Amino acid sequence: MAKEKLKEYAIIGKPTPNVDGPAKVTGEAQYTIDMTLPNMLYGKLARSPYPHAKIISIDTSAAEALPGVKAVITGKDTPGGKYGLWRRFRELSDQECLATDKVRFIGDPVAAVAAVTEEIAIQAVELIEVEYEPLPAVFDPDDAIEDDAPMVHEDFPSNINATRHIEWGDVDKGFAEADYVREDDYVTQPIHPAALEVHNSLASYDKGTGRLTVWSSTQSPYFLQLGLSDALKMREGDIRVIKPHVGSGFGGKNSTMPDSVNAALLSIKTGRPVKIVYNRDEEFQTTEHRTAQHMRIKLGLKKDGQIVAMEVKTIVNGGAFTGLGATDLYLTGTFITMPYKIPNYRYDGVRTYTNTVWGTSIRGFGSVPGKFCAETQLERAAKDLGVDPLQIRKMNAVYPGYEAPGQYTFESCGLLPCIEKMETRVKEKWPKLEEDEGIGFAAFAYMSGGIFNWIDTPYAFSSAHVKVNIDGMVDLYTQASDIGQGHNTVAAMICAEELGVGIEDIRLHLGDTAHTYTDLGAWGSREVLMNGNAIKDAAAQVKNKLIEVARLKLGENIAYDLVSKNKRVYLELRPERGISYYDLVQDAIRANDGVPITGVGHYTPHNKGMISPAYGTGIMAVKAKTDKETGAVVCQDILVVHDCGQVINPLGVRGQVEGSIHMGLGYALCEEMPMDEGNVLNPSFVDYKILRTRDMPEIEFIEVPTYEPNGPFGAKEAAEATIAPTAPALANAVFQNTGAEFVAPVLKPETVLKAIRAAAAKKQGK
Repeated sequence: MAKEKLKEYAIIGKPTPNVDGPAKVTGEAQYTIDMTLPNMLYGKLARSPYPHAKIISIDTSAAEALPGVKAVITGKDTPGGKYGLWRRFRELSDQECLATDKVRFIGDPVAAVAAVTEEIAIQAVELIEVEYEPLPAVFDPDDAIEDDAPMVHEDFPSNINATRHIEWGDVDKGFAEADYVREDDYVTQPIHPAALEVHNSLASYDKGTGRLTVWSSTQSPYFLQLGLSDALKMREGDIRVIKPHVGSGFGGKNSTMPDSVNAALLSIKTGRPVKIVYNRDEEFQTTEHRTAQHMRIKLGLKKDGQIVAMEVKTIVNGGAFTGLGATDLYLTGTFITMPYKIPNYRYDGVRTYTNTVWGTSIRGFGSVPGKFCAETQLERAAKDLGVDPLQIRKMNAVYPGYEAPGQYTFESCGLLPCIEKMETRVKEKWPKLEEDEGIGFAAFAYMSGGIFNWIDTPYAFSSAHVKVNIDGMVDLYTQASDIGQGHNTVAAMICAEELGVGIEDIRLHLGDTAHTYTDLGAWGSREVLMNGNAIKDAAAQVKNKLIEVARLKLGENIAYDLVSKNKRVYLELRPERGISYYDLVQDAIRANDGVPITGVGHYTPHNKGMISPAYGTGIMAVKAKTDKETGAVVCQDILVVHDCGQVINPLGVRGQVEGSIHMGLGYALCEEMPMDEGNVLNPSFVDYKILRTRDMPEIEFIEVPTYEPNGPFGAKEAAEATIAPTAPALANAVFQNTGAEFVAPVLKPETVLKAIRAAAAKKQGK
């Protein structure tokens, strides 16, 4: 764990309120949805009522004749470019600005309107007449790969969007040597990210310069810039994307393209700014959600609980388009093995196209469905073998230096100390259980951003520019995205710590592709490690320039190391000899002919394996109460022990852990998206159930810090990992108390009661 490298810092590791907190709580913070521009028009999209249909004709004449309508466009008015996030494989860039030949899901946009008011735009959309020829549709991934299934995309036979095979060791030999083998089938449901701010974008095209500016509620300004470039067939440099404050994304706003690209097309046609804001029904019906999976897991163990082999087969309901679904398919195959030593492993994943809204990278993507399946299966295996559920996890836990051949390496890892801490704390916290209570466990691990370059960028994965002005104020420029996870605060803390100044000395300039170097955005817990490394690099360049000036001022023959801390640069072994940071900055700039002191930092990971530079790990325990007469489950208490490296901001980590657990409990208890032939049946917060504050249990969070050599100041992933173990830990608590086994999350009373009765019948059958 390299504990000796963990240090006490002036700013890092200190609980710090969000730097943008005051602006948000006072209403000063501006979101895209708040913005207006002079002469702005309002855009709306006409959408398909069919899941699969040919477009025979579109009559827009009545809409165009409506007073107040300034433009109506259809697929024939677009440049014909296709876009997608898997740009490295261009055939997976499978989305159009507006459908041209056919529609592929309910809500697929076929036309767009710009009008002087939102009400007129809505009325105009209703006047557009589209003649469709309905086509046979497919909604289930198993049905989609049948020989006679309707083809969602003609270029993809059998509706297979992507496949992934992972294998190491000798799997067949491993199962032959196992003392115990079990197979289980699971079906996990789609859920929606349910961000408070709906998808919305504002576009303004300058006909004089041919340049486009787009403000959007996005997780990645760079991804959006690339997508707009592909769709509109424009140069990247002629497109400026600005990310104001974002009302959360949870993975569902990595592209935000239909709103952005159609606002842009309407602005290009009218010469006026155009804003498109989805309503809540559109948000649920037509934007990305967590991918549903059909999964089979085969697990082989020795009688003492040691895992010797594992085989996973999954077929994924990808929906109409790729999005980040191909990444999700791959990550499922790797994260389902974490955080355990599995000597022999085989994974085959298939992602299918169907006529439903597409699945993508919702929070904890690649880990949440798979961990529910794997952790509940391991719990059952432990009970069958008579092995303590914590002991079986300890026995199989990964350790520092563990490598899954060709896939990932844990350079830092505090999983074993986490489990040991859990063993002690559980006995203290819950010494005695009531008859209807149970404790369930689930271990976890998650990445700190991805190594793989599926977006096909030629640039560094993250960059930062630091400029120090004559008054000592530091301008930090970065494209990194804060979407509510607190990265603005972390960025300021890392910059201030490295320079030796205060957070109040840092001025942030974020999320603007015209004025910042590239960053790939907020997904997969990447910003702290990747953008943090870039910021630290840029700040270190500035610091070293100031130190060299200080060395000259203090005496050329100084042999001591100089440090920059607490707004002074001084001799490390003689701290009384030093210079004020502010005085030093003035001297350095004057000596540099008045040019501000600057540094530009970059970071691109080059680690072993194919996944991530670093992994956070830990274990969760849930205490739950089950009413055996009704099947009602109450999550009473949660304990999390988490190795998240050197914690940058403890206050932020705590908040994000609680937020992840909230989403994980929703996945476990109430969140689902039932569909009838592609139509989402609960597209509102009236019917889509999320947990309220008063529904949340007590949460105890314990940090087990380690030093991650690839992270800034030893930091790595924190908090996003804790979404994945929540649902299986709850299901395991019910299992330990009742014997009920679950093949899917959403532990509704009727589901639980049915499982309890099945367990009782099975026991009697024995």
